Amino acid sequence: MKYSDLIPVIRRLAIQAGERIMQIYEADDFDVKVKSDSSPVTEADEAADALISAGLRAAFPDIAVVTEEQSASHAERAETFLIVDPLDGTKEFVNRRGDFTVNIALVERGVPTRGVVFAPARGRMFYTLPDGSSVEETGALDPTTPGETNPIHVTRPDNAALMVVASKSHRDQATEDYIAKYRVRDSKSAGSSLKFCLVATGEADLYPRVGRTMEWDTAAGHAVLAGAGGHVVRFDDHTPLTYGKEGYANPFFIAHAPGVELKEA
Repeated sequence: MKYSDLIPVIRRLAIQAGERIMQIYEADDFDVKVKSDSSPVTEADEAADALISAGLRAAFPDIAVVTEEQSASHAERAETFLIVDPLDGTKEFVNRRGDFTVNIALVERGVPTRGVVFAPARGRMFYTLPDGSSVEETGALDPTTPGETNPIHVTRPDNAALMVVASKSHRDQATEDYIAKYRVRDSKSAGSSLKFCLVATGEADLYPRVGRTMEWDTAAGHAVLAGAGGHVVRFDDHTPLTYGKEGYANPFFIAHAPGVELKEA
């Protein structure tokens, strides 16, 4: 599979899934169910998942697809695979707060190398180009016609005055305690994988996550951040966060611009 073949497909599928999600989001009501892990799932999750997974399997039949909403796919073991969260930030969606995203990424040998993050309610679209660099697309976001793109880059942070972003739905005392180790000029809350993208664009310098996540939550944002010059490391020992782990569960992690002087946990 060539990256030049992959990027147009995942871009198109993310936008089409986002359009379907927004149709449901803007309706008067929608169904919300509870999964076995007590997390919510909506008809938007399921509709977006069906669209993306079918599109990926049609375009790349020889590449494994791991997606949050298909538990059978969680048994997949492959060195190279596509990983999908069709609606990241379901709590934000249910509460109509807008900070939800469509995430699609390619993982190769434990590293998310290419990805797309689309926030349909915010009208923001981030992805890696075939060469691995990251951009934000602006304009109409038409699924068949790419618009103008602007390269994105992490900042060179001033460690005496960092901008921090943290989870909107999962911000707890452990997160606050870790943030307190830094000199912070301001902090903001955001939902879903948008937090990776805010670091990638230089709108934030540091995103610590002291809480449960799965690889489909993070892979696309990780790829976008890496393509903008940033890093994602384990919280405990600051080694790179890797993918294809047993059960696809992540440890705690820190996403950051490379100039941030990381504090010990």
